[in-house]
Amino acid sequence: MIKSELIHIVMLRHPHLYQQDVEHIVTTILGDIANALANGDRVELRGFGTFSVRHRPSRSGRNPSNGTAVFIEEKWMPFFRAGKEIQERLNQKQ
Repeated sequence: MIKSELIHIVMLRHPHLYQQDVEHIVTTILGDIANALANGDRVELRGFGTFSVRHRPSRSGRNPSNGTAVFIEEKWMPFFRAGKEIQERLNQKQ
């Protein structure tokens, strides 16, 4: 699902809302999650999952095209851990 599909689904479920308002709501929520992660905070959405940031230290790697050694700088990576409800929903037997 992409952002425009999410906006469309929300609009279908709540026809009393204008498209501009739904776009603003979705953009605001996603922006606030991104800002919290950029500040190093953890975002927990009960029943859905937890977003956090993990540190990856610098290391040496290999260029796959020619095999030469390259230096990979340290970086911070977003990490998502699904909540219990989502895991149960994905793994329910049909």
